[in-house]
Amino acid sequence: MNKPSLLSRLNGLVSHETWASLIGMIYLALIVNLLLVVACLPMVVLLVTTDPAYSWPLLAVAAPLAAPGIAAAFRAFREHDSARTGAGPGPIRAFFAGLRDTWRRALLIGAAVTAVIVVLLVDVRMLSNTAAAVITVPLLGMLALVAIAAGLVALVAIAEVPTARLRDVVRASLYLSLRRWYLTAVSLAALAAQVAVFATAPALGLGLTASAALFFAWTNSRYTLRPVLDLDEKATAQA
Repeated sequence: MNKPSLLSRLNGLVSHETWASLIGMIYLALIVNLLLVVACLPMVVLLVTTDPAYSWPLLAVAAPLAAPGIAAAFRAFREHDSARTGAGPGPIRAFFAGLRDTWRRALLIGAAVTAVIVVLLVDVRMLSNTAAAVITVPLLGMLALVAIAAGLVALVAIAEVPTARLRDVVRASLYLSLRRWYLTAVSLAALAAQVAVFATAPALGLGLTASAALFFAWTNSRYTLRPVLDLDEKATAQA
């Protein structure tokens, strides 16, 4: 009697739904990585071809242009999650729908966060050699992290509710990112890990891990926004 193959045994242990979910996640990750590179191409080119220590003014100009691509990736994640309970668009259609619906607000959020970080980093540079540096530099660094965290949560918010007023989005994102600081810290750690991967292996960072880091940050930020998004009620309505 022939022994069952490894694939046959795996099929017996894992359901077809699990295989379909796994393949869908892999497809989502690869597509989102590709579309992110295209949407954030100016930023990617500058990071790969220049030294950020000298090209930071150009990076400051290019950084807001990457925000719509990130918001579109969050929209693709959202649609993929919703498709588990019913039919939904594929990741390509969801990504471009996210760009169409959120690019203006994402640009404004990206520009605001970039402007705050540039001002804070210039202040750090100016104050680093003063006697007050022991207090002011860590404080300014914390403010920069708060700006990044609030911007991240705001991009998730407009991906979830593109019609929300930007003022309300910014206010809720700033408040909730501070109130649920433990989730914010984990999201920032995931993004920091992605930066480290990109710095050491750009191809790996762009081709594989970018969508994973953003998906992790999206999951945390979506949970952070639960008090204003009413995710439980939406899930019940879809069931």
